[in-house]
Amino acid sequence: MSFNWTQLIPQVGHDHDKVAVATFAATSLALVFVGLIARASLGKGEAAIVPSGKFSIKGLFELVTEFITNLSDQVIGHHGRHYVPMFIAVFSFIFINNLVGVIPGMSPATENINTTFAMGLFMFITYNILGIKENGLINHLKHFMGPVAMLAPLMFVIELISHMVRPLSLGLRLANVMMGDHAVVAVFLDLVPIGVPLPFYVLGMFVSFVQAFVFTLLSMVYVAFATAHDH
Repeated sequence: MSFNWTQLIPQVGHDHDKVAVATFAATSLALVFVGLIARASLGKGEAAIVPSGKFSIKGLFELVTEFITNLSDQVIGHHGRHYVPMFIAVFSFIFINNLVGVIPGMSPATENINTTFAMGLFMFITYNILGIKENGLINHLKHFMGPVAMLAPLMFVIELISHMVRPLSLGLRLANVMMGDHAVVAVFLDLVPIGVPLPFYVLGMFVSFVQAFVFTLLSMVYVAFATAHDH
């Protein structure tokens, strides 16, 4: 594999999986640090609800919060607002990890299937737990059976298989797109290191946002179906 700044960390070396873990750990620590700064910048009392009037960490988090909240309202409904912090965390984590791949000498942790499959598995476990918590185990399983009683056994098998492959499909989609995007940037950077790769960096930032958006949107859809009440 090509040079990566995380290879300078002892015990990382050229192992692709270790590089991904190191990038994952560094990005996670950075996100926690920035999150603590954003929390401190909120202030207390009325100051916490006053929108930021200038470009700042607080303003960026307010922008992300408003964006994810509006998206959640459209997909899940207003009752899904208590899931918004989770979706913000998922979106921010994936987006920032994706953007790391735009930095020369870095590769995103999200191009490693181990990372992305873990994210998909997390959402799979989460939406099933939320569905059981919201509707109970029996009613949650009824979602797998479809509206026609005669076809219920067949639909249950089909839906079960569909649900079981979701973690892998979420993980593969994200990992393959980020791997391809990073490979394209790397190729043009090696061929012509000045000027030519710039449009691909811009495209890479756009792809980073789109992939974080798609993953978050699909997660919202899964939560919406899992927590829906049958009438």
